[in-house]
Amino acid sequence: MDEPSWDARACVERVRQGDEAAARDLVRHLYPVILRIVRSHLPRRTAEEDLVQNVFMKVFAKLHQFSSAVPLEHWISRIAVNTCINELQRERVRPELRWADLSEEQEEVVRSLAANEADLTAAQSLASRELVEKLLDRLGPQDRLVVTLLHLEGRTLEEIRGLTGWSTTLVRVRAFRARQKLRKHLRALMETKLK
Repeated sequence: MDEPSWDARACVERVRQGDEAAARDLVRHLYPVILRIVRSHLPRRTAEEDLVQNVFMKVFAKLHQFSSAVPLEHWISRIAVNTCINELQRERVRPELRWADLSEEQEEVVRSLAANEADLTAAQSLASRELVEKLLDRLGPQDRLVVTLLHLEGRTLEEIRGLTGWSTTLVRVRAFRARQKLRKHLRALMETKLK
């Protein structure tokens, strides 16, 4: 990601002094980090580039607060994650997920999962990812974040603690409660089909 000759601290200092070339250099080096975070936590109704720009606006607005006590990428990651959480909170009001909202492939996945744990076909695999996304949309931003980081990205509790600033205990509790909510939403979805 970083070129050996690029010095993050020196670049930040030059940006603080008003060097526009340094600002462009900073954006060029941090863009992949921010884009990866935004893509993994992108709210459904938000354009990817818009959210990336929001993150960069916050980064430049708060650059005077960066103390070099932590690596620049960690500081940027925290801003990006918090920006995504804030955007997810704005989108929180959603209609409940109904059986009619699912495609035929997604319905088949739910039936397969309810019946047995057989391997899914390629079409069912894609439909299952879409179904997971629809179920995750029912969660609040913090619950969605912890499920995504822990179960979909496979991050450790310590990594999540570092990204979010939450205690390890809070990460565990949020993950447990989020899984319970997902089960509840799936049960409710199954019950609407049976009616």
